[in-house]
Amino acid sequence: MDNLNHIAAFVQAAERSSFVAAARALGISASAVGKSVAKLEAQLGTQLLVRTTRRVSLSHEGELMYTHWRRILDDLQDAQALLSSTQSSPRGLLRIGLPTIGYRFLLPVIPAFRARYPDIELDLDFNDRLVDVVEARLDAVIRSGVLADSSLSARRLGLFRFVLCASPAYLAQRGRPQRPEDLATHDCLRFRFPTSGKLQPWQMSGSTAEVQQDAAAHPAALTCNNMEALRGAAIGGLGIAYMPDFLARDALADGSLQTVLDDFLSHTGQFSILWPSGRLMSPRLRVFVDFVAERLFQPPPP
Repeated sequence: MDNLNHIAAFVQAAERSSFVAAARALGISASAVGKSVAKLEAQLGTQLLVRTTRRVSLSHEGELMYTHWRRILDDLQDAQALLSSTQSSPRGLLRIGLPTIGYRFLLPVIPAFRARYPDIELDLDFNDRLVDVVEARLDAVIRSGVLADSSLSARRLGLFRFVLCASPAYLAQRGRPQRPEDLATHDCLRFRFPTSGKLQPWQMSGSTAEVQQDAAAHPAALTCNNMEALRGAAIGGLGIAYMPDFLARDALADGSLQTVLDDFLSHTGQFSILWPSGRLMSPRLRVFVDFVAERLFQPPPP
């Protein structure tokens, strides 16, 4: 049991990069956390945590041990939760990975989640890189597009659609395009996928020029690999941008953006939440998956 307590102290210190924060989470003193980690290091004959005056970080050996010990602690906690009252009141830390723009759709529903599950602590990692869920120490990730990793379990969330937007000032100066072919004479703001380097296609219907598949058909006045920057450029009057409706919603509501070519846009996208398969699903992850599947990307009431 002592070793298990030492392991818990090490895992908390590794995740929070601080003996003080780990002690606060465990309800013990910072010196007790330090002693527990030191005993583990003495038993293994290697340094697990690199200490500085400001923070602690994992050594190479610590990285290896953290992965195994985190999984052991998670399994123990999940097994206990299934046999105790914590199943009806899930608790613990959840690490969720999302794309950078994910805060636009997730943060609005977090207050309701916290109100329902106050004992669940959320650690949100907003990053456009495709990360390995296990190696990144994440409980789940929310991703869009094709789901290629067969080692992950997945649940699909609701659909969103794409819109073409520009500022009122830009449209007043350059005019509103009436058909997709008209975009050839406009300043187009293009998104480049950071993982592949490819330009995002503007998928439209009813175009005799088939511009929906031809990236070159949309001359780019500006290209960037960040959707928030693309939104800002459109609001700033630099041109017309193609983006998810949830990203443009606030700007459309306050009038800083207006949509164009709505009748030619029918393409939808979808996010999914994914988590490692082959292990017991914790109650805290289960309620989070159920909650976001129920709340995200739902059509507005009639």
